[in-house]
Order: sequence, then structure tokens, then C-alpha cells
Amino acid sequence: MPSSLFSRQYLPLAIGAVALVTLGALENRAVGTALPTLVREFDAVSSFGLATAAPIATYVVSLALAGLWADRSGPVPPLRAGAVMFAVAQVLVGTAAGMPQVIAGRLLSGLAEGLIDVGIMVLIARALPEALRPRMFSLFAAAWVLPSVVGPFLTGLVTEWIGWRWVFLGALAVLAPVWVLLRPALRTLPPSEDGPAEPHTDAARRAVVPWAVLAAAVVFGLSLAGEQLAGNTVPAVAVVVVGAAAAGLAAVRLLPPGTFRARRGLPAVVAQRAFAAAAYAGVGSWLPLLLTLVHGFTATTAGVSLSITGVMWAFGSWLQGRDHGRAPEVVLRAGLAAMTAGLAVTTLLAWPALPPVVGLLGWALAGVGMGLTSPVLSLLILAGSDRTNQGRNVSAAQLAGSLSTAAVLAVSGAAVALTSPGPATFAGILVAGGIVALAGLLTAGRVVDDRPATVGTWTS
Repeated sequence: MPSSLFSRQYLPLAIGAVALVTLGALENRAVGTALPTLVREFDAVSSFGLATAAPIATYVVSLALAGLWADRSGPVPPLRAGAVMFAVAQVLVGTAAGMPQVIAGRLLSGLAEGLIDVGIMVLIARALPEALRPRMFSLFAAAWVLPSVVGPFLTGLVTEWIGWRWVFLGALAVLAPVWVLLRPALRTLPPSEDGPAEPHTDAARRAVVPWAVLAAAVVFGLSLAGEQLAGNTVPAVAVVVVGAAAAGLAAVRLLPPGTFRARRGLPAVVAQRAFAAAAYAGVGSWLPLLLTLVHGFTATTAGVSLSITGVMWAFGSWLQGRDHGRAPEVVLRAGLAAMTAGLAVTTLLAWPALPPVVGLLGWALAGVGMGLTSPVLSLLILAGSDRTNQGRNVSAAQLAGSLSTAAVLAVSGAAVALTSPGPATFAGILVAGGIVALAGLLTAGRVVDDRPATVGTWTS
């Protein structure tokens, strides 16, 4: 077996997959920069939250459907459909005459992202030997560094000098060569083969759709709750409570049985994805605002936390991709320990008297921990799956992260909206993130199942 990801056999896949991830990262960072200008031009600032939340909701539906599709037909059809939807979404937004067309494009963008995310993971599972997957995931993390550091700046220049429309239309010029790079790897895949039937029946497969729609509605509602209900204590709390309950109900149907108990094997791996995503995003989303309000950073300098995220996450992912000879569960514990310790130090940012550099060093350590944790969880998902359930297991892990993040951000958003956001509020948010990471660390050993025959199944 070739020892290098860049051997002749695997080079087309490595280049094409990394190029596709880089394009997605650029689009993600570009939209965040161009969207404020877009809504101001259409005199629709009130629609900013809707345009932001729309792709998050359709992403959830897309994940659930893409997992089933990839299991049945292989990764190529979802990837091809995702690429087409991505192109159409960029055209819709880039040629929009008003916000309805923008919202339509943003909805389609979320569908495309879900199809591509699941498709690329199943492609890695079927095209790469297990020994090379850690290096592939480290390259995926590295693909986010440049877009995170220079993407907002370049997008700002394009928006200011050429116009925001070219932020979206320009992505089309990149998509075509990216797909050309990926096509050789897709042609080398063996045709999809129908494996033995999974424990879930066709009726259960069809039942995924309404639960995915409910989950999407919950994510959409929670994403808008803090913005729309600021200052209205009772409605805001009611929306968060009802939304959290609905999210839990949908998660029970969409995630492997035993996920809420972190049962050994696949359920524990999916639970770890929820812990890690909620802890890291639940803190990182508020750091720019914290730095601005508590430490007096400008809007430009407050973005340092985002740069730290991209660079240190990539560094942690590079560390896990090295040939260190350690079992994945050992690396997972190290990553969660680093994240927990880093978030504990990050809480010092909530004290105005302390130099912010101390807390930012903690955030850097948490980034390294997340960089170790995230790809290892992907490796464990793929290792616990076979051709009949790779897509569904990958989508379950992604769904767990999306739903837990939406719930945590809704609760923290309500806390910020219903209080005068200051050191005490931010301290509570940061401490909560550390506790969630600690919960993941304490249950990390459950990802190893002593009963290999049960790993990857959805039986209860």
C-alpha cells in the first residue's frame, strides 16, 4: 500500500477533494463579509437574519437525505448534485433583483453544502485506505486556513471595488476547475454495490424526512429567536424551551439509538461530535463580541479570534495526521483534554482587568484541541461503518453537531439578548462551554466498543 497521499494512485483525489473543501471555505467566509452590503443595497437589513439562517436549516435536511442517498448509490451522485446546486445557488444570489431571490439562493446553498459534505466523506471512505485518512483530514483543516485569514479581506476588496455580486458569481469560475480536478478520482471508484439490508426498513428510511424537516425548522427558529425576540423575556424563553424540546425529539429519531447515553461504539462517537461542536462553537461565536464590549477591541482587531481558530485548528489537525502510532481514542482524549483546559483559560477573557492575550492563548490551545478532536471523530465514524451505512453514520455525526450547536447558541443568544451583555454574561457562556467539553472528555473512553460486531449498527 502506498505510504504517501501524493502517490500517483491517490494524488487526483487529494488535489480534487482539497480544492473542493477550499472552495467551500472561501464561499463560507465570503458570504459573511458580503451579506451586510447586500442587504443594505436592497434596503432589507431586517432580512439579514433570515438570509443567514436559511442555509443552516436546509443543510440539516440535506444531511439526512444525503446520507441515505450515498449509502444507496455511492458518493458520486450526491457530490454531482451538490456541485450543480452550488452553482445554481451562486447564480441566484449573484443575479438577484431582490431579497426573495437571495433567500432562494441561500436555501439552495444549504442543500448543496450538505450533499457535498456527506459525499466527500463517503468518497474518502471508499477511495482511501484507512492509514491515509488522517493525513487527508489534516489537509481539509489546512484548506480552511487561507480562506479564514485572507478571505474576508479579499472579499471586502471585491465588494468595495467591483460589487458584491461578483463575490458569488466569481465562485463559478473556481467551481469548474475544481470539478475537473476531482473527476479522475471519481472515475476510479468501483460501482456501488448493494450490501445486506440495514436493520432500519424502507419505512424507517422514509420516516427520516419529516424528522429532518422538523430538525430544520427547529434550527431555523432557534437561529432567529435571539434576534427577533430581544428584550421580550417570556417569548424568548418559551421559544428556546420549545425549540430545545423539539430538537431533542428530532434527534432521537435521526441519531443512532443510545446517543443521548453515549452508549459504547457509534452512539458515543456521535455524542462526542455533539459535545465538541457545542463547546467550541458555543464559545467561539461570542468571542468577537466579548473582545469588543469587554476589552474595547475594534471590529477589525476583534477578528483575531477567528484567525486563531483557523490556524490553530489546522495545526492540531496536522498533529493528528502525523504517523505517531497512537490509537485514535488516545488522540481523542488528548484533543478533548486540550480543549477543556484551553476553554478554562479562555474564561479569563471575561475579566476586564486581565490582559486579553492570556485568554487568547487559552483559545489557541482550545483550537489545537479541536483540531485533534474533529478529524479523529471522522476517522472513528468511518472505521465503525461499512458500505451499507457510511452515509447515514456520517450524516448522523454532522446532524449531532448542527443540532447541539443550534441549541447552545440559542440559549446563549437568549442570555445575551435578555441581559446587558457584560463580563458576567460572557463568563457564564464561557464556563458552560468548558463544562460541555469536560463532559466529552469524561465519556471519551466509550468510543471504543469491545463488541466489534455491534459497531456502526443502528439497533437499539
